[in-house]
Amino acid sequence: MTSDTHERVDVEDAAGERRMVSVTEPRALVTRPKGRVLVANAGVPLQLDWIDSIRVNTSAVERRATTLVARRTVKKDWQIAWLLRAIACMDLTTLSGDDTEERVRRLCAKAVHPVSDSVRAALGIQDLPLQVGAVCVYHLFVATARRALQGTNIRVAAVSTGFPAGMNALEERLAEIRRSVDAGAHEIDVVITRSHVFGAHWRRLYEEVAAFKEACGGALCKVILGTGDLATLRNVARASWVAMMAGADFIKTSTGKEPVNATLPVGLVMTRAIREYGERTGMAVGLKPAGGIRTAKQSLEWLTLMKEELGQSWLEPRLFRLGASGALADIERQLAFHGSGRYSAAYRHPLM
Repeated sequence: MTSDTHERVDVEDAAGERRMVSVTEPRALVTRPKGRVLVANAGVPLQLDWIDSIRVNTSAVERRATTLVARRTVKKDWQIAWLLRAIACMDLTTLSGDDTEERVRRLCAKAVHPVSDSVRAALGIQDLPLQVGAVCVYHLFVATARRALQGTNIRVAAVSTGFPAGMNALEERLAEIRRSVDAGAHEIDVVITRSHVFGAHWRRLYEEVAAFKEACGGALCKVILGTGDLATLRNVARASWVAMMAGADFIKTSTGKEPVNATLPVGLVMTRAIREYGERTGMAVGLKPAGGIRTAKQSLEWLTLMKEELGQSWLEPRLFRLGASGALADIERQLAFHGSGRYSAAYRHPLM
């Protein structure tokens, strides 16, 4: 989703001053029905009337989210194919206070080889290329992950901007992004200032995300909204729109550290925002649900949501990531059951 060429655009900051920011040159990502092509998101000027017009019917959203997963299920071989797709779209993550270089290397080894040889043999997929979408770590371990993943196509993502609270000074957060990019990160997961949403300071939020995008340079900018902190689905929708207008490549539900993280109603609101943004601008934005996704069943529910709301094109790592490291063991157990007819113990499928 990135390009080596950039263009400069004029934006207005929170103080009303004009400045130039760099954005990645758009290129084709998705072909929609009737041949319409969507390109990578380069952002648009802030449209306050779009934000003011947003309304969300909470009861209708919750009803749709409930019925969606109840009526759309996949079984047998189709279920296995979907679970393999969930693995391919996964961001394996370690963001603990006791992380070490050795833990990161073990995580990278799992990213390269996410399903054991015995399970692959039982399913007859020994020759199927299978790896996760990315490995996500703190800045301190970006170089370690790059070395461990050398020779693979797996991307390295770094959390940044004062993760998880995002309360550092803006210049400190921008410097953190640049350091991670310089260290070799392909993607940066940034955290917005939630108070901008609570105060409806949309121009400040827009300028903040635009600055994050510029600091990312050629790296993907994945914008974490912290939806569990935003209180209402309307706030989630408005924050999604502002982040996309400012140039976000992905919008992401959560840091995984909030009391409430990725939920299907939140995902529905965000996918609808992505769809309408694409219709209005001709640009595609990815989605990353993260936090609280711990089972194979939940992974299938998110894949179902993406397919029903955005279509087959969004079931690819370039536009969909699952922050669901905790679900990998359960997915592997389901794959093992399909191959052997017996469930294996969870300890036989360690993450690291």
